[in-house]
Amino acid sequence: MKSKYALLIFLSLLVQFHCLSQEKLKVVIAGLSHDHVNRMLDKNKSGDIIIIGIAEPNRQLSNLKKTAYGLPDTLFYTSLSAVLRKTKPDLVMVFNAPVQHLAAIETCMPLHIPVMVEKPLCYSDADAAKIKTLSEKHNTKVYTNYPSLWYSSFIALLNKRKEAGSITKMEMHGGHRGPVEIGCSKDFLNWLTDPVKNGGGAIIDFGCYGASIMTELMEGKAPLSVYATTRRLKPQVYPKVDDDATIVLEYAGATGIIEASWNWPYTIMDAEVYGNNAYLHASQINGADTVYLQLKNETETRTEKITSPQYQDEIEYLTAVIKKGAADDNQLMELNRNIVVVQILAAAKRSAAEGRKIVLKKY
Repeated sequence: MKSKYALLIFLSLLVQFHCLSQEKLKVVIAGLSHDHVNRMLDKNKSGDIIIIGIAEPNRQLSNLKKTAYGLPDTLFYTSLSAVLRKTKPDLVMVFNAPVQHLAAIETCMPLHIPVMVEKPLCYSDADAAKIKTLSEKHNTKVYTNYPSLWYSSFIALLNKRKEAGSITKMEMHGGHRGPVEIGCSKDFLNWLTDPVKNGGGAIIDFGCYGASIMTELMEGKAPLSVYATTRRLKPQVYPKVDDDATIVLEYAGATGIIEASWNWPYTIMDAEVYGNNAYLHASQINGADTVYLQLKNETETRTEKITSPQYQDEIEYLTAVIKKGAADDNQLMELNRNIVVVQILAAAKRSAAEGRKIVLKKY
């Protein structure tokens, strides 16, 4: 009798485990060289996602992650196409150089497998156009993830933007001491500091954050013009790419100023928004859950907090969308918004190289 009850309990637990596993994203990782992939390996270890395959041609890097995270040999493949012949993921997450994003998307779209790339989507208009064509042809989503999407202060800022009224200016600062200085891995640095693989230095790495936020504030509209300057303040550390950039975006009635740097004494990620009715300030440093708000008729700044955002991170969001049918309404991750971001980055690079303002084409 006891053995019968024990069997029933075991079967019940097995059913519960199966149901829970069905609710979790089954993920294939494409590339391990972006240090942000470590978050996904942690998520797999904690059971928030289920990694069913990893595509990485660098065997030394694969072995490093395999040892660090206690992963089985059976998870590892040398190409994404080889993984997808053996597995059926809910999502492919891409963690390699921007120049490689298109190839991963070309592999996944005909199989109708959604893709999430770590920011930016890419850095060239040509790649962005191909990605858009592929996504539309195969009716399959391509997402771009920015860590700043999930800062509560930034969520609060975007939630409060209507209180600002007509937005006239945004200033965003994004940067740190530099990827070498903060200890990024050699595999990450190999492409992050390469002008071909990454498309640039700080102008791409941190410029994309400000371009994304400004595009959202402008409801997906591209700027009329882009003007950018870049500097090499530490050429002995970063001989091939810029380590400091300023990008100015001009719209009808509004200006976006993006300051991106690998030359600041500490990590800075904040945004100030000016409107005809109010001033908003969100900061990662000064309380990640707080936005500072001052209406034009008020004499003091007050704080507005968001204590429980709907989704804590990209995993919660994409699990809800893909596995549970939740609304796919995060505009900052969606493809068309990020194609505008790529337009901005491509124009900024060209502006810095040519020393002039670039007028964007209307699409």
